[in-house]
Amino acid sequence: MIVEEVVESESYELVDVEFRGAGKHRVLRIFIDTADGVTHDDCQLISEQVGTVLDVEDLIPSAYTLEVSSPGLDRKLRKKRDFMRFEGHLAKIRTRVPVHGQSVFRGRLDGLADDRIRLAFSKGTVAEIPMDVIAEARLEVDWETEKSRSSRSR
Repeated sequence: MIVEEVVESESYELVDVEFRGAGKHRVLRIFIDTADGVTHDDCQLISEQVGTVLDVEDLIPSAYTLEVSSPGLDRKLRKKRDFMRFEGHLAKIRTRVPVHGQSVFRGRLDGLADDRIRLAFSKGTVAEIPMDVIAEARLEVDWETEKSRSSRSR
């Protein structure tokens, strides 16, 4: 994918790409990240680079708006490396089919083994969720951790 090549050539990670809307309201959204986070300048650089390549290659013949941003605090988790990178973080996982009798899980990422995501719950239990049944996985903001960080920095 040409967008991925451009993003990675600038040493960023391509997190996600969305192409939505119709007619004059089409939007191409590109989400980028680095280990140190993403600044406005980073987004501007990638927007310029990707925009130029897409214009030259004329890959999208109709009008569209290009948006580049960070994936945010509630970023999607798609790849194995996402689940490993955010081990210990709070996440919400929704499955296409029930696993252990449920389809929505909320807990802390606790590793990855044999293409199964381990999710630890506050009660001390752990669920293993096969990657191939995940419909959507996202980080969740851990407000308790954020509050304790805030009170320590005062």
